[in-house]
Amino acid sequence: MFHWLEQRPFFFTIGVFMVVAFAGLIEILPNFAEASRPVVGTKPYSILELAGRQVYIKDSCNACHSQLIRPFKSETDRYGMYSLSGEYAYDRPFLWGSKRTGPDLHRVGNYRTTDWHENHMWEPTSVVPGSVMPSYKHMFSNTVDVETAYAEMVAVNKVFNVPYNKPIKMKDGSTTTVKLPDSLDEAKQEILKEAKEIVKDMKNQDVKDMVEKGEIPEIVALIAYLNSLK
Repeated sequence: MFHWLEQRPFFFTIGVFMVVAFAGLIEILPNFAEASRPVVGTKPYSILELAGRQVYIKDSCNACHSQLIRPFKSETDRYGMYSLSGEYAYDRPFLWGSKRTGPDLHRVGNYRTTDWHENHMWEPTSVVPGSVMPSYKHMFSNTVDVETAYAEMVAVNKVFNVPYNKPIKMKDGSTTTVKLPDSLDEAKQEILKEAKEIVKDMKNQDVKDMVEKGEIPEIVALIAYLNSLK
């Protein structure tokens, strides 16, 4: 058979290609599957975080901020460890971005606080002198769409089997569980509960009053999402 192939270069080339391609798949696929699994400490988004992620997309934050630390020294010196594919296991769609007018936000939750984000979104130059970022004061009065956030939560759980209501192992060895509400009414109760924890560290009284009345300002949801980026 090998003698026959040697006399027919075309078929010999096809045969070599198939063998190399098959061997490549055997080598690459297991590593790819392993790398795409959630990194320890990566947990699904809560309903408030999902609502904040929708605000982040709606206001085109990804147009000026990336969420991808590339494996270059200039990147890791500034932002720390480069991004791993398993850190995006629950991101749909990915928000890697393609331009940095502002800094990368992939792990912004590790070094910025709720108080800092509140001041920054109200008046960027108050915390970053010379910033070209516009203020987002409308987020302090606009309310989030709880129904859409809950619908997304249900959809990703059903289609992608996101591990809601299951223990997630954290980096310190402990476990946590992200709850999937059983109904829209329960979702509204859960998102309000999360929002009250966020506003404890905020100063804007109008925002506090809105949450007290059962309304969820966009700024609260956005901060919850940014705080989750670790």
